[in-house]
Amino acid sequence: MSVTSLSPDIAARLTRNEDGLVPAVVQQHDTGEVLMLAWMDDEALHRTLTTGAATYWSRSRREYWVKGATSGNTQRVVSVALDCDGDTLLVRVDQKGGACHTGDRTCFDAGRLL
Repeated sequence: MSVTSLSPDIAARLTRNEDGLVPAVVQQHDTGEVLMLAWMDDEALHRTLTTGAATYWSRSRREYWVKGATSGNTQRVVSVALDCDGDTLLVRVDQKGGACHTGDRTCFDAGRLL
């Protein structure tokens, strides 16, 4: 992971896991539909906040990825909020196309468990 340019005020509010990551719950801004869960480090959050393009850290590929850069299924960021403990982000987006890597609208449509 690279050196961050995240504001020190924001960085101080984050509670990261042992890998320096914070989970990001991604939600469609106008419907409230939960689209996916991704991970951000300080640099991914900085890039997201400064570009308006949802940028995440891929734990499997160990690299940053901008949602839709290869698929065309983009996420324009509308807002980012931090929960009360500082350990989860809520990223509200305008999703174009499927949010899931399978191409589905949401990663949470594989069937209800309850």
